[in-house]
Amino acid sequence: MDYKIRIVRYLYFFSFVGLLILYLFPGSLIGYLFYGDFSRQPDIIPNPLGTSINHTIAFFYLSILGLISYMRGTSFKQTLIFLVVVSLILELSHLIIPNRSFQYSDLFANLLGTLLAIVIIFLYKRLKNGKI
Repeated sequence: MDYKIRIVRYLYFFSFVGLLILYLFPGSLIGYLFYGDFSRQPDIIPNPLGTSINHTIAFFYLSILGLISYMRGTSFKQTLIFLVVVSLILELSHLIIPNRSFQYSDLFANLLGTLLAIVIIFLYKRLKNGKI
């Protein structure tokens, strides 16, 4: 395995673990770090949609890393399915985690970030193979 892919794969695994911790913790760890308040969600990019843009960015980042990590391998399709399922399950887990709230806009943002990454990787693969 190429050392660059190995680095991307490690970054993917560490990012996935970090996202799991942030999603499954009963409260906002980032809100606590920035504001000293577990109930406050920070806006990375202030916008009218609120914190949902944070979800899009996080899942786009994670999905790009995951798909690049396994682009050449036989487990590319499995990684693709895994990322979509994780984006659904993590937001749905907020229904049962105390001090967390499920929001349809966050669920949509999770899926949007994942699907944008999938589209970009598919376009890249088609361009690389000369099909575009």
